Amino acid sequence: MAGTGRVASIAAACLLAGAAQAQTPRASGPCAQRAARQDRLVAVDGHGDLALESGRRGRLDGLRLPDDPALAAAARAWLLALRGRALATREATVPDRWGRIALDAATADAGEPVDLAGGLVAAGLAVVDAGEADALCRPGLLAIEAAARRQGRGLWAATAVLPADDAARIAAAAGRFVVVEGRVRSVGERERRTYLNFAPFGEDGLSVTMQKRTWRILAGRGLTAAALRGRRVRARGTVELWRGPVLDLGAAEMIELLDEEQAQRR
Repeated sequence: MAGTGRVASIAAACLLAGAAQAQTPRASGPCAQRAARQDRLVAVDGHGDLALESGRRGRLDGLRLPDDPALAAAARAWLLALRGRALATREATVPDRWGRIALDAATADAGEPVDLAGGLVAAGLAVVDAGEADALCRPGLLAIEAAARRQGRGLWAATAVLPADDAARIAAAAGRFVVVEGRVRSVGERERRTYLNFAPFGEDGLSVTMQKRTWRILAGRGLTAAALRGRRVRARGTVELWRGPVLDLGAAEMIELLDEEQAQRR
């Protein structure tokens, strides 16, 4: 676990440096509207939410704990080991509908700094997920997760990335969060939604759907319909069943180009 500790420490140093500038957003959108605060971890509930000394409840942004009860308990234990330590946070200014504050946090006392989200992901005790947000405010978590996945840490020791062309296997995971990889066969642009299809025309298979706002963000990054057809991608989300299995994405970062990822490793 020494490697995961180094990752968490390095990520924490970056987070602490960013927290000092959080009061002056340099970009538009929800990720820029973050405030820097100091707090302290008091407890962690059964859902992985943080009880803070200020009396507030926090939710670590950009991740979800494993579905497996033993791994979820290990994630909570990992967090509880930091109980009582001072935290530097970068956090949303408006609570979610459950009254929780979405935040990034790193320990900010005399001990070695630890990035809470980065440390959980590095240990394979959380998976990257933007949730209901329309942006992943820490896209760097995806690279941390990729390292944990390659090394089979935590949940990745038993959790496989599903082939996007195995519709039956994906459908069997209905209601669960999955990560899939496959080649985009076709792109359907409709008035309100866009569909990335992973099965040949006329065959049942996985579709990844998104609202037009998310599609515009992808297109602005060069990921147009023409650019995506035939490309291998990684997508993530909760499986829904329509005519076939569907992942409905809210954040553009939930689609990753595998071709570019492989090129960067060379």
